[in-house]
Amino acid sequence: MRGVALKNKTNLSAANSCPPIVAHFASSIGTEELAHLEMVGTIVHQLTKNLKDSDIEGTPLAPYYIDHGKGVYPAAAAGQAFDAMAIAVKGDPIADLVEDLAAEQKARVTYENILRVSDDPDVNKVIRYLREREVVHFQRFGEALDRLQSKAATKPKRF
Repeated sequence: MRGVALKNKTNLSAANSCPPIVAHFASSIGTEELAHLEMVGTIVHQLTKNLKDSDIEGTPLAPYYIDHGKGVYPAAAAGQAFDAMAIAVKGDPIADLVEDLAAEQKARVTYENILRVSDDPDVNKVIRYLREREVVHFQRFGEALDRLQSKAATKPKRF
């Protein structure tokens, strides 16, 4: 596994903009996503903790190693560091839930890409689990969006 891309999730921030009927979805999924970040960080640490300088020299990991040593620093596989600009919260429940749906699909694709290049069975087992959770999250956010839109459709329109 040459790199792990961070998925940019807005779940916890979006929970603040959602009405109570769907806020619990975003909050509980956002909390689980923090655990996913910890799991991926642990995998990276386990894969790199015993590397020697000679193992790193001349590899795509070398620039990362120069900046961060063997520390786990949240960055995309291409090296772009995570920053708050990646959190796309608009304060509109429908817009934020649609963003969450997209983020879950992007995460699923990232995990599938990792599985295509990884030959480590232990890593692959964890990545498959994380991919499955992204599918479940996508389904839950879809249900939340349906609830929110159904509730909005029953409100009388004011002109």
